[in-house]
Amino acid sequence: MENIRYDLITTLPEIVVLSMAMLILLADLFLNKSNRIVIYWLAQATLFVAAYLTASTHTSSVGYAFNGMFVDDSLADVLKLMIYLGTSLIFVYSRQYIVDRNMYRGEFYALVLFAMVGMMVMVSGQNMLTLYIGLELLSLSLYALVALDRDNARATEAAMKYFVLGALASGMLLYGMSMIYGMTASLNISDISHALMNAPAPHKELYAVLILGLVFIVAGLAFKLGAVPFQMWVPDVYEGSPTAVTMLIGSVPKLAAFAFVIRMLAQGLQTMAIDWQQMLMIMAVLSIVVGNVTAIAQTNLKRMLAYSTISHIGFMLFGLMSASQNGYISSLFYISSYVLMALAGFGMIILLSRKGFEAEQLSDLKGLNHRSPWHAFLMLIVMFSMAGVPPTLGFYAKFAVLQAALQAGYLWLVVFAVLMAVVGAFYYLRVIKLMYFDEPLDYSPIVAALDMRIVLGVNAMALLVLGLMPQKMMEICAYAIFRSLS
Repeated sequence: MENIRYDLITTLPEIVVLSMAMLILLADLFLNKSNRIVIYWLAQATLFVAAYLTASTHTSSVGYAFNGMFVDDSLADVLKLMIYLGTSLIFVYSRQYIVDRNMYRGEFYALVLFAMVGMMVMVSGQNMLTLYIGLELLSLSLYALVALDRDNARATEAAMKYFVLGALASGMLLYGMSMIYGMTASLNISDISHALMNAPAPHKELYAVLILGLVFIVAGLAFKLGAVPFQMWVPDVYEGSPTAVTMLIGSVPKLAAFAFVIRMLAQGLQTMAIDWQQMLMIMAVLSIVVGNVTAIAQTNLKRMLAYSTISHIGFMLFGLMSASQNGYISSLFYISSYVLMALAGFGMIILLSRKGFEAEQLSDLKGLNHRSPWHAFLMLIVMFSMAGVPPTLGFYAKFAVLQAALQAGYLWLVVFAVLMAVVGAFYYLRVIKLMYFDEPLDYSPIVAALDMRIVLGVNAMALLVLGLMPQKMMEICAYAIFRSLS
């Protein structure tokens, strides 16, 4: 009885979010259009309650629920709080956008909350089955969200591409997990780690099966992260999806994918680090090259940010490939910083969009300083942070992952990454040039709700303030990793 009580208390945030998602779907049936603001506030209240429950039940010790399938540790709690914050910002930014495009329905908020439950399960998964269920719940919710605007042919096409390639990646991941299970006779992450650590030196044939399983797992994870050579879905889905959904896909799920990598590779397959380090190294280098070089040729702002995402994932992998606590801490700091940057960047695109008009082209940013100096300044901070220009948060994030890679002995790769960061700065600075030195094509005033303007301003300014004072954020990341992996 005591075990059941502990299981329920540990998973209470997930239970609350799941219950509220279903309640929102039901409530939507009885609300007319003028009262649908209730759904928005119910969704925000759900996030607040979940955050309160996660914070109030936090302890520095590691706890296991449901016979070791679910873990409650500092990494899970920190990432969940970040996911709540990011999702809340998405709701604020997207409210008017989805109203203008006839997407302001209970389905949007319910699907986002279902996706968030998937992320929370991924973050706390301590069993390969739990991790996979969380991943599928997230993926299926995202497929539906991409196609939510049923009259949009581009969105439908993007959803089909995402679904087909996502199903392929899920199959690869499942196949890799089955091989690891076959060799270790366990689905539990801790048991897999223990079995591999204490096993005698395997025969060449048995070791080949382990390596093949590892290859499939890394390939599946690389797809979910959007790393080269599994990045083919990223630009098409980013461009074809409604911007509110693109903002979701390009931000908080990266935190859950990071947790998946830490659970599978850093905890479960740590003894095979020498093998997965090489795979991550190749993907990191290719992602930085393909992302930065291809982004230069883009004229569509969302496609440019898609390739930017690919290059940022490459930098994040620099920390992971060091296979050290310092590297994991740096990668967590980097992915958290990137989520803040992505939310602010896509928030600016939504701000400039209006009913019947999508601010998707780079030319739509021309002369933004003439139309609104304040919003041009906010976009400047976002672009500087993405480019890694000091003293913004993006600079410190890049510095952290590169010093971790340098400490692990990857000197020439660090030199290469710095050179590619300089190349990548070009397309970010081009946006700033368009805003400040070109004449605007559109002189219409920028209209947005007060809450969105305030939150967007705070979000963008946080990139500057946290860049000047990154110590506290780094301490939180160090606490999350150290307590979970020590």
